[in-house]
Order: sequence, then structure tokens, then C-alpha cells
Amino acid sequence: MYAGIGFVELFNPYLWAVSLRNLLYDKGFIETCRFSPAVISVGNLSVGGTGKSSLVRYLAKELSKDFKVCILSRGYKRKSKGTLLVSKEEDWTLVGDEPCMLARLLKDVSLVVDEKRCRGASFCVRELKPDVLILDDGFQHRRIERDFNLLLVRKRDFEDRLLPFGRLREPLWEIKRADAVVVSYFELEGWKPKGLEKPVFVMERKNWKLINSLTGKELTTFDGLEFIAFAGLGDNSQFFRVLESLGVRLFKTLSFPDHYHYKNFELDPKALYITTLKDLVKLKPSENLYYLDFDVEVEGLIEVVKGVIINKLQRVGSSAGRATDS
Repeated sequence: MYAGIGFVELFNPYLWAVSLRNLLYDKGFIETCRFSPAVISVGNLSVGGTGKSSLVRYLAKELSKDFKVCILSRGYKRKSKGTLLVSKEEDWTLVGDEPCMLARLLKDVSLVVDEKRCRGASFCVRELKPDVLILDDGFQHRRIERDFNLLLVRKRDFEDRLLPFGRLREPLWEIKRADAVVVSYFELEGWKPKGLEKPVFVMERKNWKLINSLTGKELTTFDGLEFIAFAGLGDNSQFFRVLESLGVRLFKTLSFPDHYHYKNFELDPKALYITTLKDLVKLKPSENLYYLDFDVEVEGLIEVVKGVIINKLQRVGSSAGRATDS
């Protein structure tokens, strides 16, 4: 299943650096941190969008019905440093766009950012006392021991190359560290993952809706309307394809880099715009600005994760939140 490393890539210093780092962790030469809450990691192999935030949102929302949940993120490209507990009214520049988005979407779920994740996890355990700690983009962060390692994969991962020649952050053989693999429903068109030797779950997005950013009302019909769609995601093309599949007429599409700032971006008051939830946190609400929202479902996954959580909490004596980090 896994493509081999080509002769040229044998001379890629990045391959050797990543392989040596993973070997040192595998053999126990690098110290790790252990915590008493159940630690669920969500990550991927490549740079760019695979739906990590959507999966984190889904897990946190569903698990918070039965457990106390905290999400830990490094807060990519934020202007602040150190440990921050993210509020729903937080300035996105201080915590990062994705943590800001998740904090606004999720009830009864705490969210903490820290570039040093063991320190951040210690804060979560000490101050928030969760049953479950979800590591956002945690596959490459190996210092925190986890109880369940979820890996999102895309078809292109199996055709790609390692950085800096491609988008892969690790060789494909590191899929072995995952406890389960999640594949987006969109990826299954003309492709079926085989030979992964891991449980495979399918992430389906459904109940798509366009919401007005100012009023919060859903737009129920697009007849006679044309929109300018824009996004700053890891893969903007998928966003545009979804809009077209929903019957939205796009007058123009604007594609920006991932985590784009929109510092000097202005809306034409005569035009209608559609963007993503992640981009919306960086913009002022406007009557002519809509965002695309949806629900996520991964059949069978929550039951599996709940089993992992219950087993972990029983092992540590049910006192959720007491740290055993070492």
C-alpha cells in the first residue's frame, strides 16, 4: 500500500531527520509526558487541509455529552506566547484562527492553546480537570502519550513526496502509529483505501447551509443569486466544489493562502460573498457576507472512542483530571 522512497529522496535530509526523531521516540530515548485524562490525538500526514478541525469539532461535541472535554492546540500563527484559555470572544490573532473558531462553535468544551503542549496539557489537567484531552494536530507531536491516535488521510497522500519536495510531513510507513484512520467521504470517489491494516472510518459532511454572518439566518434559496466565494484554507478548491455541488452560482472565486489575515480585504457592498467558518472569525459580520456550515458524522467512531475513554478512566481510578504526568 505504501509507496517506497525513491532513490533521490534517500538524500533528502528531512527524511533522515524525521526518521531519526521517530526512532528515538520509538525506543524510549526521548522523555514523554503522561496524563490521567484519556488523550485522543487528531492529526494527519501532510501539510494543508484534511478536515482536522471538522473532526475535532465533531469529537468534542459528541463526547462532551458524556464527558468533560478539553481541546489542546498550539495556536498556529498566533501573536501571543504561553498558555491561554480561549474564550468565545477571544481576538483570533492571540489564539489562532482555528482555536478561535472552535471556541465559538462548541458549548461546554474548554480550549487551551500553548506552543509547549506538555505545559498546556498540565494546565488543562490542573485547572480544568477534564475527563478527555483532545490534541488538535497531534500526530507529529509525540511528547504527550495518547490513548487513541486518529489519523486523517487523503488520496493525494499516497501519491505525494516528503517535504520540501512535496506536502508529506512524514513517510507513509508512519501510518503504523495510528490506531485508526479517517477518510473524508469526498475522497472515496474513484478511490478506496486498501492495505492500511488499520480500522478505517468515513467522515461524512451533511446538512450544508449558508448562514448570514450578521443576522445568523439561513439562506434557504439561491435562485437568481450570484456570489463571490473566497477562502484561506489548506485546500480551497474543495470548498468551491462543494458550493457548486449545492447549486450555488459563483460569479468569482478568490483563493488565499492557509490562515490568511485579510488585513486589507474589503467587501464590495453591491456583491454577495460566501466564505468559511475559519475565515469568518477574521472578518467583520456584514449583511452581504455568508458562511458555509455543515454537520459531520463518522459512523461507529464515537462508540470506539468512548470505550477507550472509559477504559482509561477506570485504569487511573476514575478521578478524572488528576495528573500523572512524568
